[in-house]
Amino acid sequence: MMAARPLLIGWLVSRIAQLRFPRLFAITAALFALDLVVPDLIPFADEILLGLGTALLGSQADAERNRP
Repeated sequence: MMAARPLLIGWLVSRIAQLRFPRLFAITAALFALDLVVPDLIPFADEILLGLGTALLGSQADAERNRP
């Protein structure tokens, strides 16, 4: 398990580096993690929306880098 951790971190860093907005993705992911801890009035509504937004930002790679 210890040997897999550096591989996972390396893969994650390279994946984030390929994103169009890596800083915005990091901010959204941090807000999502904070939102999971803070209690709210409507359970799981904002967690679902922030999770979907984070997944959307994570799926948008830079189109110019991916073109041949």
